[in-house]
Amino acid sequence: MLRVMTDVAPAAASPAPAHEHSRTGLSADALRRGIVDHLRYSIGRPAAALRPEHYYRALALAVRDRMQNNRVASTQTSLDLGRKVTCYLSAEFLMGPQLGANLLNLQIESAARAALAELGQDLDQVLACEEEPGLGNGGLGRLAACYLDSLATLERPAIGYGIRYEFGIFDQEIHDGWQVEKTDNWLDNGNPWEIAKPDVSYLVNWGGYAEHYTDDAGHDRVRWVPGRVLKGVAYDTPIQGYGVKTCNVLTLWSARAVKSFALDAFNTGDYYKAVEDEVNSETVTKVLYPNDEPEVGKRLRLLQQYFFVSCSLQHVLHIMDDLADVSVHELPERFALQLNDTHPSIGVAELMRLLVDERQLGWDEAWDITVATFGYTNHTLLPEALETWPLAMFGESLPRHLEIIYEINRRFLDEVAEKFPGDPDRLRRMSLIGEDNGKSVRMAHLATVGSHAVNGVAALHSELLKSSVLKDFYEMWPERFSNKTNGVTPRRFLALANPGLRELLDDTIGEGWLSDPVRLRGLESFVDDPAFGDRWRAVKRANKARLAEYILASAGVDLNPDWLFDIQVKRIHEYKRQHLNVLHIATLYHRLKQNPGLEIPPRAFIFGGKAAPGYFLAKRIIKLINAVGETVNNDPDVNRFLKVAFVPNFNVQNAHLIYPAADLSEQISTAGKEASGTGNMKFMMNGALTIGTLDGANVEMRTEAGAENFFLFGLTVDEVEEIKRGGYRPSDYTDAELATVLDLIASGAFSHGDTEVFRPLADNLRHDDPFLVLADYQSYVACQDRVSVAWQDIPAWTRMSIRNTARSGKFSSDRAITEYCDDIWGVGPVTV
Repeated sequence: MLRVMTDVAPAAASPAPAHEHSRTGLSADALRRGIVDHLRYSIGRPAAALRPEHYYRALALAVRDRMQNNRVASTQTSLDLGRKVTCYLSAEFLMGPQLGANLLNLQIESAARAALAELGQDLDQVLACEEEPGLGNGGLGRLAACYLDSLATLERPAIGYGIRYEFGIFDQEIHDGWQVEKTDNWLDNGNPWEIAKPDVSYLVNWGGYAEHYTDDAGHDRVRWVPGRVLKGVAYDTPIQGYGVKTCNVLTLWSARAVKSFALDAFNTGDYYKAVEDEVNSETVTKVLYPNDEPEVGKRLRLLQQYFFVSCSLQHVLHIMDDLADVSVHELPERFALQLNDTHPSIGVAELMRLLVDERQLGWDEAWDITVATFGYTNHTLLPEALETWPLAMFGESLPRHLEIIYEINRRFLDEVAEKFPGDPDRLRRMSLIGEDNGKSVRMAHLATVGSHAVNGVAALHSELLKSSVLKDFYEMWPERFSNKTNGVTPRRFLALANPGLRELLDDTIGEGWLSDPVRLRGLESFVDDPAFGDRWRAVKRANKARLAEYILASAGVDLNPDWLFDIQVKRIHEYKRQHLNVLHIATLYHRLKQNPGLEIPPRAFIFGGKAAPGYFLAKRIIKLINAVGETVNNDPDVNRFLKVAFVPNFNVQNAHLIYPAADLSEQISTAGKEASGTGNMKFMMNGALTIGTLDGANVEMRTEAGAENFFLFGLTVDEVEEIKRGGYRPSDYTDAELATVLDLIASGAFSHGDTEVFRPLADNLRHDDPFLVLADYQSYVACQDRVSVAWQDIPAWTRMSIRNTARSGKFSSDRAITEYCDDIWGVGPVTV
């Protein structure tokens, strides 16, 4: 039975110091009083009706109070000292559950557990009530969230800017092996972490036309006459650093109608007309990444990007004018604006518009300010992810911006022609306006031209950028290019996700690793300690048992925690090659069926990830995983050695269970296709060994871990290019075993005799295979055989596991953010 809320602590509780306020105190007693206050005044439920979700909301609000106290102090300190601030512009922020992370960063986990216990509640049950906001598609959004955590922890003033999508990425259900998309209603029960700021709002124009005129001083001017006007309203979420007073902010923009209700239409009986403008306006921030196949979807995607960028830049200029009271000419000294991929790259043209049209600066002066303020991070080499917009659509939607882009392009191409005379092909390649398949605006080119710094996100990726996608721009401005290898926060993905390992690390090397992950190197001293190895394995097994329990409940597959857990969780995409993994499973299945006496080390293959709703082959891959799993799991000849499970709805919340439980991490993308990866780093931090290609950050991870602690297979980038230049023929790489496995898939062996369901996948591999799955198959299967041999030497595997964690410190987002701050942004620490 739940205890009733009370304003009086039990007699056993020690009294809080007199100065500990119920909204700011960090003791268990002050936190308990804060929870009780919110239960009464914010939640407003009678004691008899209270449930764990009400305690979650009350605790979240109490924690937010403490963060907001730090937030106000952080803002005021930055303003008083005139310090430079990073603004991280990203269309995605995949924040994950906030309560556990904020308790950790405020260092009040024990206090919260004690406070709830006094109220008859269990912290773990309360934490489980949190709804995860799915405001991102995967690695890009999660990286942005890790970077906000590190900026605050490193005491670097920062603002994250993005979109408050009403519905996030879809919830994934698996029906008969197929992905089914369900609406992500993450705001149904409210969001206790955000603070609505209706007074922080800006108007955003759309459509219409650009009107040229001469002002009273005889200067040529342009005003934008929009066809439609929206209003963006700010919602602020405090971002608390670990063990410091610094608390930065994530500002997400929500679209509203300028006039929300037409009373005259309502009074005349036209009820739909009365709310039409409001409905149309709020559609802008309804859904993360609308389907952009039809033109209406493309327009909405462009509007989303422009909407949040315009609001963000107007807000930055407002801070300059009204809070910092400094001239706009000082913008590069006061703010660093980082473009997280091409989604916010329209910001280059928008800042020029705000400076030239609204502030009436001269073009050259405005351009110098713009370039000095912006930096651009490229996250992909895939052509389909380098955004372009059809010229006609762009001009209809953003007429003034198209004029500005034309002028940027004219001046830029003059500069190119001067540096590389007599090279018309170079001008065509570098132009901001593409000519292939109809004219289009090239957003990656705009971001590169309009930024003083351009970086890739892994050493290999950055070199490939300079030698392929942005080769011409690198030759133009080599000084602008650098590498900033991605990182992940060890606080969430090790300390919060893996409490058993956190306790072992604290006991062994002290707590300092949480803010200085390089200290994980201290584990090297214990690699050969048998007692430490026993404790290491015990932690891993407990994590595997925890995940097995979750998979049984969510996917209906019973896994043995003593088996090797082989895990591949990430977005489902052909280049990430989940189907190569499945070919290996089908190969083992075939071997076991052909040779009943064969014994192999038992292995559980665990998958998770979402396919884009319109991605035909990716959804077929999910079906194939589940179909092979159904066959394997129900075959007594095979299921003694193999099990397959697909974890539905992969997100940050269940990632907390998955990363700590992995023995083997699958990072098997085609070399040259993955920019970096961050899941690979999360697995490594938690002691998983990696099987992977020399792609993305795998290259650096293998260097750090040591080649002997990494299972390498597959073609290199150069070999991939050589094969493609020679005309790749998948049949040249199809040996007898692979041919049999492909026939099994195509023949309906895994689909109850249905020969059509997997025919598109099998035909794609046999005749096209754009990501060289078959070319890497033999190397991959041979490497997996080495994995099986290595797994049977338990002490040796344990030593390799320990070394992976010990050598993972480089891949902390703290290291990455320090490099951004020092090398690109010029943003120093400010102690609050």
